[in-house]
Amino acid sequence: MLEPPEPDDDAALPPSRAPVTASPRGLVLACADMLHRGDLEGARRVAAAVLSGADPRGDAADRLAHHFARALAQRADEGHVGGGGAPAVVGVGAAPASSSAYLAYNKIAPFLRFAHLTANQAILEATAGARRVHIVDLDAAHGVQWPPLLQAICERADDSLGPPEVRITGAGPDRDVLLRTGDRLRAFASSLNLPLRFHPLLLPCTAQLAADPATGLELHPDETLAVNCVLFLHRLSRDGEIAAFLRWVRSMNPAVVTVAEREGSAGGGDDVEDLPRRVGAAMDFYSAVFDALEATVPPGSAERLSVEQEILGTEIESVVAGPGGGGGRPRSFEDWSAAARAAGLSPRPASTFAAAQARLLLRLHYPSEGYAAEEARGACFLGWQTRTLMSVSSWQ
Repeated sequence: MLEPPEPDDDAALPPSRAPVTASPRGLVLACADMLHRGDLEGARRVAAAVLSGADPRGDAADRLAHHFARALAQRADEGHVGGGGAPAVVGVGAAPASSSAYLAYNKIAPFLRFAHLTANQAILEATAGARRVHIVDLDAAHGVQWPPLLQAICERADDSLGPPEVRITGAGPDRDVLLRTGDRLRAFASSLNLPLRFHPLLLPCTAQLAADPATGLELHPDETLAVNCVLFLHRLSRDGEIAAFLRWVRSMNPAVVTVAEREGSAGGGDDVEDLPRRVGAAMDFYSAVFDALEATVPPGSAERLSVEQEILGTEIESVVAGPGGGGGRPRSFEDWSAAARAAGLSPRPASTFAAAQARLLLRLHYPSEGYAAEEARGACFLGWQTRTLMSVSSWQ
């Protein structure tokens, strides 16, 4: 006779009955539950226990627990209780990661390159034949998305006409980072003899964007417009904010709008106020990400450590913060599609070439058998093992 399976989720127990031998995951979820119920002191004790036992340089499970416990401890120290995030206005993005961490992320994990490559292909196809192209990048960061696109634009240019004029409006919370990004992109474009202008657009907070998204944005009627939303929309924490933003995007009549987002990474269920549920679902998502890095990067990698601390750790802090902290509520590709359609945008199905490019990217640069890219429902998806982690779609 088969014995009934032992429960494997220690956090299903009320925190007061959580066993002393609870797993790091179970303790993290117990900590989230205490915060949700307003027990700040208990949450601090449990978070401290996890941080003392979970090695940030250990295996994937330890590193994951460490980052979630650190985010929860920070929230407890700030005195935030319940499911909602901080009421204060929070930036569209946290302070950008260092360029070395950002480049390391591109090198050891395919998520950013997959998003950039697929979005660039959609922009390249939508702007074919245009003599003046304007790209509005809502999260320009270090600008690593654009050199491959600029090179592709030059390669397809008519020899008798030369390449088109390209203007990039790069948005972000740090003006100095944006200015350095503009300098690098102009230098690269100059090496291609491509006329390029770069305009920084400072967007320090989502409240400013929702109130007046056109602040500082210069549009010209003779330009073909592309709006790039790579890992940006989830930072608009409320449905109404997202709807208003997408309606504004639609009002500019862009040739293409590219949307790349993590698949349900901010948590589970429809109730954004349910902190334990949000944290549990986020742990499921980031567990796959940390496992993927574990499988593809040698133990003790300094690059992986910087990526997890500066990029993934910051994302986890946003998830724990919830609304107002850039974490938003969980959304899937279906959610983003519904929001885009409601704003009056129409889908531009991904081309067969875009999906083939994505698969080639994985084979050449990330040879782990765990990654997979596929085209479905008009979009491109990236997954690890059986978990879908990212979608890229384009609209007009």
